[in-house]
Amino acid sequence: MKKELVVVIDFGGQYNQLVARRVRECNVYCEIYSYKTDLAKIKAMNPKGIILTGGPNSCYEEGAATCQTELFEMGIPVLGLCYGAQLMNLVLGGKVERAAAREYGKTEVKVDNSSPLFTGVSENTICWMSHNDYISKMAPGFRAVAVTDNCPVAAAECAEKNLYSIQFHPEVLHTVEGSKMLYNFVRNICGCSGDWRMDSFVEEQVKAIREKVGSGRVLCALSGGVDSSVAAVLLSKAVGEQLTCVFVDHGLLRKNEGDEVEEVFGPKGSYELNFIRVNAQERFYEKLAGVDEPERKRKIIGEEFIRVFEEEAKKIGAVDFLVQGTIYPDVVESGLGGESAVIKSHHNVGGLPDYVDFKEIIEPLRDLFKDEVRKVGLELGIPEHLVFRQPFPGPGLGIRIIGEVTAEKVKIVQDADAIYREEIANAGLDKSINQYFAALTNMRSVGVMGDERTYDYAVALRAVNTVDFMTADAAQLPWEVLQKVTSRIINEVGHVNRVLYDCTSKPPGTIELE
Repeated sequence: MKKELVVVIDFGGQYNQLVARRVRECNVYCEIYSYKTDLAKIKAMNPKGIILTGGPNSCYEEGAATCQTELFEMGIPVLGLCYGAQLMNLVLGGKVERAAAREYGKTEVKVDNSSPLFTGVSENTICWMSHNDYISKMAPGFRAVAVTDNCPVAAAECAEKNLYSIQFHPEVLHTVEGSKMLYNFVRNICGCSGDWRMDSFVEEQVKAIREKVGSGRVLCALSGGVDSSVAAVLLSKAVGEQLTCVFVDHGLLRKNEGDEVEEVFGPKGSYELNFIRVNAQERFYEKLAGVDEPERKRKIIGEEFIRVFEEEAKKIGAVDFLVQGTIYPDVVESGLGGESAVIKSHHNVGGLPDYVDFKEIIEPLRDLFKDEVRKVGLELGIPEHLVFRQPFPGPGLGIRIIGEVTAEKVKIVQDADAIYREEIANAGLDKSINQYFAALTNMRSVGVMGDERTYDYAVALRAVNTVDFMTADAAQLPWEVLQKVTSRIINEVGHVNRVLYDCTSKPPGTIELE
């Protein structure tokens, strides 16, 4: 599965995961590592290619993220993007300076089609620029292979050494032919065969899990969400009755979701799973009482999950392994693997308590992005309506309630969210919007209902369109749909007198509110 590897070296750019995602779209396996990673470790991985990401700083500044000259002397093709392009030229003897005018946004780029990087790309193509600096002098042996009106070196190559630098961002959708450029690099220049596919992933994971587990007992953390559901069915395929799935209803699920999960995976469901439901609502509410800081809430919910699993494991008997539905964005956004700052801790990654009473944790989906997880689900025969259900965070409504979590607040957001999802479906928008949900703000405001003054909560509606869940734009919902949702929430949900719509993209925001 990982015979052919492309390594993305992260310099703190906001698109680091997106670069990796685009490489995988070429059916080439890819992993992200910090620029601080020892070069010997990178070399030992025997990558077919290396990609340097963008970054937030100027590469010539004191203390700026950098790399060794040896990186470009290993005989491995290297592609530098934006900051990575500038750094490559600077390290190899070129010069980078502050540009007279910043170049930002969609820009027409004239490319040289004789470069293998631009094979099949239009001579004049639209690309996404985002830089204050520019390559004022190319490193020895390089030639310019793309220009813009304001940038004399929009791309450069040293074909003899298989070194390529691109000033713009081919990984974002705004670069119209960016995927073709990355394909040219990983498939043609690096010579990757493109054998990274979900059918082979399932086959190899099942084999690896069987070898690891042996005759051991496995406990799976089943939330009913896409990731944990796919993980559960994958483990069931691998070890059958050695697997027990524990579903913890922590009281932070969507309306009626606990019963729906049991319906699918329980004794009367479609899968022959050993299924245990633990109703632990009050236990979680007590732990969260008085806590309003998002990271503390995540860690409390994550630790309590583990404690519940440990208790269930003791009831079951000897359990050797714990399965979790961790996926690759959880790993990277928790500050592991890449250079980007911690965006959030994840209860499957950064929020584990110091003591966990299992021999080992199995995370079969740890290397996959969300859309890849869905492909695995379909490959395993999981029905489409389960595979493509709305994403739901591990900490549940705990992070869709701003501030302290109480049973009353949970009911408010459950009811509001159910109305919102129902009306989105009624309007036929449920297939075209990638994620949508209602959240409860910690803001209360004055309102008038009937002839009485009210002082109640504001509900925030969120809806985003995204390809990969790493970047996202707010969906432009029809006004009549928003009006109907607002009217229903205010009339049908207690203690709410105001409804807001969140127009923030990711970045600068995240998809979830906390």
